[in-house]
Amino acid sequence: MTMRFEKWQALGNDYLIVEQDELPFELTPARVRKLCAPHFGVFADGVLVLSPPEEGRHVAELRIFNPDGSEAELSGNGAREAILYLRRRGWTDRDEFAIGTAAGTIRPQITGTDRSRVDMGHASLTSDDFPAGPPDGRGSVPSAGREWAFRHVSIGNPQASIRVAGEAELASIDLAAAGPAIEGSELFPNRTNVSWYAELEPGRIRARIFERGVGETLSSGTGATGAAVAYVHEHAAGTRPERVTVVLDGGELEVEVAADLRVHLTGWARPVFAGTISEAFEKELHETE
Repeated sequence: MTMRFEKWQALGNDYLIVEQDELPFELTPARVRKLCAPHFGVFADGVLVLSPPEEGRHVAELRIFNPDGSEAELSGNGAREAILYLRRRGWTDRDEFAIGTAAGTIRPQITGTDRSRVDMGHASLTSDDFPAGPPDGRGSVPSAGREWAFRHVSIGNPQASIRVAGEAELASIDLAAAGPAIEGSELFPNRTNVSWYAELEPGRIRARIFERGVGETLSSGTGATGAAVAYVHEHAAGTRPERVTVVLDGGELEVEVAADLRVHLTGWARPVFAGTISEAFEKELHETE
C-alpha cells in the first residue's frame, strides 16, 4: 500500500493531508518528522490526518501533528485546509458542518472556492496551560536578555501574545532567539505558542508567530486569533473592536471576537499538489520507530 497525500497551504502555512485509511503504518513522532523534513521528506509545517467520524454530528475527525512529531490540539490554518479538502474530496456536500478535533468541535462555513469562516469556539484568558495565571491572563517571561509582558489566551491551544510599540520594533525582533525560551518556559507546562504584534491602525494589527514545535512561521490561524483576542482586551469594555484584521508574513486573516470571547476566523486555503510516496520512502518510514 502506497500512501496518497495532498499538500495544502494557507498563507504559507503548509500541511500534508492524509486520510487515515491511506496510512500503511502508525503515524509516530519519528515518522512525522521524516515526512515533514526538508530535502529528505515532503517538507511541510505538519501533517493533518482525517478519519471517519466518531460521532454522527461530525463529518470527520481531525488530528494535527507538528513537524517535530508532537500533536497539536488545533490549527486555524490547518483546519481551513482540512475543511476545504473534505468538501473537494466528497466527504460532504454542505457549506456548513462540524469537525472533531482534540480541542473540541469546530464548525466551519464555506464562503468561497478557497475561503471559509470557522467558528473556533470560545477563547479564554485562563487555562491549565498557564496554571499560575491571573484572571486577565497577564504575565511576564524572560527571554533573549529582556522581560516580555504577555497575555495568555487559550483557543484550543495555548498562546502567549506580546504587544510591542510599533511595526519597526516588531520587525527587529529575532524570533529564533526569543521564541524558544518563551515556548519552553516553566510557566507553561505544555509549552506555548508565541505571537508578537503591533497596531497598524484601529482594528488592524501586524503579527509575527513562533509556533510550538515549529518555530517562526509565515502565519498561524490560532496565533493570529490569540493576538486578536489580546488586542481586543487592551480596550475598555464597550469600546472593544468586534473584528480585527491580522496582517501576517503570509497574508491577512479576519478574526471576529464576540463579547463572550466566541471567536470566528476567516481566511483562505489552497491545494498545492497531490502525490504518493515512493516504495523506497515507504520502506524507510516502516523501518522508522
